[in-house]
Amino acid sequence: MKRVGVLALQGAFAEHIDVLTGLGVEAAPVRLPADLEAVSALVIPGGESTTISKLMKEYGLHEHVGEMIEEGLPVFGTCAGLVLLAKRASELDDGPLGAMNIEVKRNAFGRQVDSFEVELDVPVLGSKPFRSVFIRAPKIEKAGNGVEVLARLEDGTMVAARERNLLATAFHPELAGDTRLHEYFLTLVNG
Repeated sequence: MKRVGVLALQGAFAEHIDVLTGLGVEAAPVRLPADLEAVSALVIPGGESTTISKLMKEYGLHEHVGEMIEEGLPVFGTCAGLVLLAKRASELDDGPLGAMNIEVKRNAFGRQVDSFEVELDVPVLGSKPFRSVFIRAPKIEKAGNGVEVLARLEDGTMVAARERNLLATAFHPELAGDTRLHEYFLTLVNG
């Protein structure tokens, strides 16, 4: 099994490390470009996308991660991570990584008080629904060529997608008590 880095600048990074470790994966926090040298994949967690983006630029990670994605680094972005992977993201002043052919609206479901949980059908995970936790969540407004939409809300809103080596969800799978999305990501990591 390869080593998975978890961007640990802000947000729910500890929870992702716990899930990956529980799956028997070596997971390590990534705070500086040198931390990326020893990883075969990266998780960009939920948190505050503007803060994470600014810190990525301040610590020299933004450009480095972008280059590694172009070279094939598997990346799993959840909530704010989805925003950062997008080609375009509304109201993100510093700009996303532009790696995934999607357009995203930040905080699409409202404020913290509007957070919710829902059982989602995610066919790539099997027939059992996936408990999905949405906290100030974004949504995918447009999915371009090469993007496979993996899950939608009942109203058709796109909330999970994959493009090549990139996986992204609008919700927080690390809070679900269900490891299937992390396991699915590891199949991308292991080729």
